[in-house]
Amino acid sequence: MKRSGLLNAELCHAIGSLGHGDELLVVDAGFPVPRSAWRIDLAVTADLPALRTVLDLIGEEMIVEGITVADEVKTNNAPLYEWLDARWPTVEVGTVPHTEMLAEAAGRAKAVVRTGAFEPWGNVLLASGVDVPAWFTNPDVVVPDYYRDRLGS
Repeated sequence: MKRSGLLNAELCHAIGSLGHGDELLVVDAGFPVPRSAWRIDLAVTADLPALRTVLDLIGEEMIVEGITVADEVKTNNAPLYEWLDARWPTVEVGTVPHTEMLAEAAGRAKAVVRTGAFEPWGNVLLASGVDVPAWFTNPDVVVPDYYRDRLGS
């Protein structure tokens, strides 16, 4: 049995299958998940599990290189935007029109994780990254500038 962290086998499988640049979409309870999507439904009842709880647990298991939310999050759900920025301080939180989150993001995400969240515009697209220090251990390999800040000391 797994000791801690994410215990949902399907969600662990989805995260383990992500490659660099793949996307995982974590959504609220009302998101219209396309029939063709790999749907991982965690919703039990209103706000169970909460969006931030699921995102935080995913963040412990996944290297997040990019975050995208609907434009409305920044102005109409600032607490979520601020939480994302605090949770992943070195990752840019980008925005797209809400219609793009509904139509396009779900279609290109490797999996869609449905939470029980009743959170306005509570849909967060996470782009999978790489463990920069692990990939650039050879001193003869040049580290690109865009990874240098993630290399550490």
